[in-house]
Amino acid sequence: MTERRKRTVMGILILACTLGLLTACSVKPDSQTGQPAPAAPQEQPGTGFVPAGPNSYDSADTAVVVKRDAKESTVTLLNLDLGRNYTLSVEGTSNLYDKFGEPMSLEQIRLGDIVDVTFLRSKKRVNTMQISPLSWEYADASRYEIDLGRGEVTIGEDVYKLTDDTIYLSEEMRIEAMELNPVDVLTFKGIGSSIYSIEVERGHGYLRLKNEEKFVGGDMEIGQIIARRIEEDMLLTVPEGRYEIRLRKRGGGGTKEVTIRRGEETTLDIGDLEVPEIEYGTIVFTLEPSGAKLYIDGEKADPSAPVSLEYGIHQVMVRANGYQTITTYIKVAQPSGGLSFTLDAVDADKENDEQEEKEKLAQYKVFVDAPEFAEVYLDGNYVGIAPTSFVKSEGSHIITLRRSGCQTRSYTISVDGEYKDITYSFAELLPGADTTDTDALPPAATPDPTAVPDPSTIQ
Repeated sequence: MTERRKRTVMGILILACTLGLLTACSVKPDSQTGQPAPAAPQEQPGTGFVPAGPNSYDSADTAVVVKRDAKESTVTLLNLDLGRNYTLSVEGTSNLYDKFGEPMSLEQIRLGDIVDVTFLRSKKRVNTMQISPLSWEYADASRYEIDLGRGEVTIGEDVYKLTDDTIYLSEEMRIEAMELNPVDVLTFKGIGSSIYSIEVERGHGYLRLKNEEKFVGGDMEIGQIIARRIEEDMLLTVPEGRYEIRLRKRGGGGTKEVTIRRGEETTLDIGDLEVPEIEYGTIVFTLEPSGAKLYIDGEKADPSAPVSLEYGIHQVMVRANGYQTITTYIKVAQPSGGLSFTLDAVDADKENDEQEEKEKLAQYKVFVDAPEFAEVYLDGNYVGIAPTSFVKSEGSHIITLRRSGCQTRSYTISVDGEYKDITYSFAELLPGADTTDTDALPPAATPDPTAVPDPSTIQ
């Protein structure tokens, strides 16, 4: 090898070592892990192109997917720490993975998914996005309890926390937390003990009876999930699906089929069903203690003599000082019979205090101010036209709002036991078809019968 060639080779080696030293000095260890942090990619001069690769990012985040646009190839994420939304593009060099590291497409990403994402901040481009291995999913849940007041969700025996940034979804759209209904079948997603998204898998619609006058005071069953007394002008919240409706009064009535669609109101005409002449049954009541008071359908009755009741469902309440009150429903369907009620002794002072609290609370009201001129229903029963009000009763209740030509909406509210009025102003109802007549439904329109949730979730 000539001397000139030796000098050339030596120069190349020195240059290579120098570059290697500079590169090593430019990579700083991460302050938390102590490992070398990836260097931010540099744009190629004059090309505008940033090379793709495992280090083609300068930011990492755990976030919730709140919007996905497959046409524009973008995804909008909600940062879990700051509660802020940001949108990133998904390009050919972006890599998407499921929870187990298997490749997936943007179309397979669902709203509400919790993802670990790395991205290039300057280009707003996804480098990698994976369903977070730390996240959990509780799908198709029908046994749950949501307490918005405490910000808690009970699923089985486990209690989870709602966050200020928890998102609520139905049919790929954001909804309010109060629009969730106890009859809905939900999917919960979260990390640890926190829930970050709740999605309605199977929702609810509304059922109204038409020409029901002769059945008022009778009873109805909707599939195997709802049984209740028939009252005038009801608007019932029912899980979406197809049902067999059984209506009875005085031994008459019949069966109808109905399909409930999410967010839609369905009217069922029962005018063709017959109700026979009034029949009565005689009931002998035996009460313990003997001085207990008997109330039937809210009216005081004399238990010392047989009581004549019309065939059908009746509310029975038995009360006595120092004893636990019994309230139940009985069905009269034969000429005669007997019923016995034994009350359990309780602390008389405590019972009196509880009764006084209920009576005092009943002096206050829940006001519904908006949307104006909407029909207001409380737990399926008509209240009035907004603005209107009803007596305050502690617990969970369903408010349903209806106006002709608009979409019917329902909200789940939790009424507290404080001695003061409450006022609700709900969002304006959106235009849309408000009623579906079951007579116009094609026979083929039959949703999956498995859409019926567990009866224990019905309130």
